[in-house]
Amino acid sequence: MNGSRITAVGHYQPAKVLTNDDLAALVDTSDEWIRSRVGIRTRHIAAPDEPVDELAAHAAAKALATAGLTPADIDLVLVATSTAVDRSPNMAARVAARLGIPSPAAMDVNVVCAGFTHALATADHTLRAGAATRALVVGADKMSDVADWTDRSTCVLVGDGAGAAVVEAARPGETAGIGPVLWGSVPEMGNAVRIEGTPARFAQEGQSVYRWATTRLPPLARQTCERAGVAPGELAAVVLHQANLRIIEPLAARLGAVNAVVARDVTESGNTSAASIPLALSKLVERGEVTTGDPVLLFGFGGNLSYAGQVVRCP
Repeated sequence: MNGSRITAVGHYQPAKVLTNDDLAALVDTSDEWIRSRVGIRTRHIAAPDEPVDELAAHAAAKALATAGLTPADIDLVLVATSTAVDRSPNMAARVAARLGIPSPAAMDVNVVCAGFTHALATADHTLRAGAATRALVVGADKMSDVADWTDRSTCVLVGDGAGAAVVEAARPGETAGIGPVLWGSVPEMGNAVRIEGTPARFAQEGQSVYRWATTRLPPLARQTCERAGVAPGELAAVVLHQANLRIIEPLAARLGAVNAVVARDVTESGNTSAASIPLALSKLVERGEVTTGDPVLLFGFGGNLSYAGQVVRCP
């Protein structure tokens, strides 16, 4: 019942980089058009033979190595993704097999762009209940597989990648490092972001999502801080879902996190859906922009018009 904490993070992105100029050769767009509307300069695109579980396993292996753990130390694997091709085996089982984790509980979490923060909360609750001791929580998506490369309003947004966190039960007397989750959804607006059809394709109602994110989410982000007992001004970093710079910057400003580093990884990675938050957090840690114990707000939002956030202590 002591809670849990993130002890290590890791991330992975494919080698291929797709620039705005590259996209301009495919659809009617330009570097200036893309930067002015969404703030993205580049994105990473996985190879056709590089599946989602491979991206996830690379990020997870990095997090495990950083934590100084072996695969046998993990008893719960949660993978947040919405781009799994097959129904079974699920991504979590495939990641566990790639890493050689012997007998974990293995589950996928599909809450699209809010998937990682939902999965992190699920891991925290599981560890609090004593049903696991160490969890591997991964956000991984291959959005290039579901992109309509003829639609300039959506194909310019997406990228591929993965981010991972090792979550361990807090020791007796140790302060919990993952705060209470605030989560929910707006089901009646769920069709505003879609990955559907055969073949599956990503589509969204951009203006509806923008209005919802910039008006409805700031008070929810503040409530997340309140639940953790942390004032926005005390945050060392804010890591929002990396959807669009025009959403990230006003949301962070309205939150009032005046002293925080605001993750802007969307500029170089695009929208990587469930991967975006752990990917951005891992880069902040790797670059030393946050230090151990710093309070960091994680807040995911998007598909289903779902949201989930928590304040965590930096590993």
